[in-house]
Amino acid sequence: MCRVLVVSLMIVGASSLPAAYGYNAQQEQRYLYVALPGSDDADPDRSVRILVFDITHAHRFVRRIPLWPAEGGEDSETVRGTAASPRTGRLYISTTRRLAAIDLKTDTVLWQQRYEDHCCERIAVSPDGQTVYAPAFGSAKWYVVHAATGQLRATIGVTGWPRDTKYSSDGRRTYLAAWESPILSVSDTARHEVVKTVGPFSASLCPFTVNAKATLAFANVDGLVGFEVGDLQTGLILDRVAADGYDKDAAAKYECPSHGIAFTPDERELWVADGVRNRLLVFDARVYPPTPLASIALTSQPRWIAFSRDGRSAYASTGDVVDAAARKIAGALNDAAGATVKSEHFLEIDFLEGQPIR
Repeated sequence: MCRVLVVSLMIVGASSLPAAYGYNAQQEQRYLYVALPGSDDADPDRSVRILVFDITHAHRFVRRIPLWPAEGGEDSETVRGTAASPRTGRLYISTTRRLAAIDLKTDTVLWQQRYEDHCCERIAVSPDGQTVYAPAFGSAKWYVVHAATGQLRATIGVTGWPRDTKYSSDGRRTYLAAWESPILSVSDTARHEVVKTVGPFSASLCPFTVNAKATLAFANVDGLVGFEVGDLQTGLILDRVAADGYDKDAAAKYECPSHGIAFTPDERELWVADGVRNRLLVFDARVYPPTPLASIALTSQPRWIAFSRDGRSAYASTGDVVDAAARKIAGALNDAAGATVKSEHFLEIDFLEGQPIR
């Protein structure tokens, strides 16, 4: 998936999945975990929950993991992020009201915490599974959290409204993006403080991704269908790549008209959301700057993109499952009632003999 991609329950762990779901304890099982509700107001079930889909068997629905019941009022609880660690076998979920850790073998909530009576945007967990970086919901700071207990270790102040977080593959840096700020902050994870900034980009930062070498950041910015590139070593902005036929006036009607960007696992392609024309844009990332290859029409406006670990499937927040090689919709994520599942929060988790391994 994305590189960086459960209290009072009837428990159905991966090791107890029935044969009807195609489970074989001697084979690897690949599941897509989708967290709801997101920001889609059309979702009639406002309870916080996770839906699990079997990637190997045409993404068929496996089970529902209930977390917290829906609460009345306009300020309903919504999911803002998910992350997982195979080292600790835990899934982390952030909502507007809490951060929680879930045991992937039993689907049970191990702990849940609130910070300053609310919680968090898009989280990231360290490669060793020991630390969670959680952007505060509605406050200009990141929470640094002990992943085993939820205890607050530190806070990191920034400018803007924290939105998105990524860890470097070696765990030494985190990259922090805030709305209403054109600056990408880089934190030293040993000291939990900002040691470098990248930018300014041309406008407020939207979703971003980082290449495997952690030398470049590719970021959606407000007002642009496309992306800009920042140098993580020098802090300079290198390039601005607009989509073919980019209409500045049309894009201006949207907050972050491109709200989703991801590399394929082999980093040969860079995929970008086009929320103006409801499509995914495919760029050739073997050259620099990446050049356009194709576009893929979707069923509605995309707000996030991620890939299966093998790169064969691309997932959009629209619920569409895209065949990455054929570059066309191959199916959809449908729940037990057959309704299409729309969410920005999904990640692949692979099991072997009931143990999460990737």
